[in-house]
Amino acid sequence: MSAPHPLARDLAACRLCADRFAATVTAHQPRPVVWFRPGARLLIAGQAPGMRVHQSGIPFDDPSGDRLRDWLGLDADAFYDMTRVAIVPMGFCFPGYDAKGSDLPPPKICRDTWHDRIFASLPGIRLRLFIGGYAHRYHLGARGGVTDTVAAWRDHLPDALPLPHPSWRNTAWLKRNPWFEAELLPVLRARVQEVMDD
Repeated sequence: MSAPHPLARDLAACRLCADRFAATVTAHQPRPVVWFRPGARLLIAGQAPGMRVHQSGIPFDDPSGDRLRDWLGLDADAFYDMTRVAIVPMGFCFPGYDAKGSDLPPPKICRDTWHDRIFASLPGIRLRLFIGGYAHRYHLGARGGVTDTVAAWRDHLPDALPLPHPSWRNTAWLKRNPWFEAELLPVLRARVQEVMDD
């Protein structure tokens, strides 16, 4: 494996949110989860790592990741191949929990500090997958909810697709919207395969 890109090294050392995270219920330290290299062709733009990913340092190393890999039709080896796949969330660190145990939103300073430089370093991206409401609003300028944004998925082909978050919390959403599995997933898998095999 080649040495990390200098930008990835800089991001891994980021501590901009140390005070913010120390003040959360979890009182944790920053641990940016960095997963990108120039040359990647598939971009997965999600929300922020959860606690399990914070502990492992591996993106989507949880049941959400299992579901996402199934949606994409990728095994773990392909999914974690940084020469082909870049994972660039809205926040690179676990943002912590609020007093009720819910995930806090990804801090805006993270994307403001890093995103432009990271995306400039990824000129070969051919398919961008935007996962969840935060990513929809930032990358697509979405003004409606997740359902409306994902339902308009055909408007973004062939270069992008909005997806719901693959969290277990969205199982009910998937049941209420069977078109996602019946119509969108076959197109998603085919498009991912085209990009990965190119």
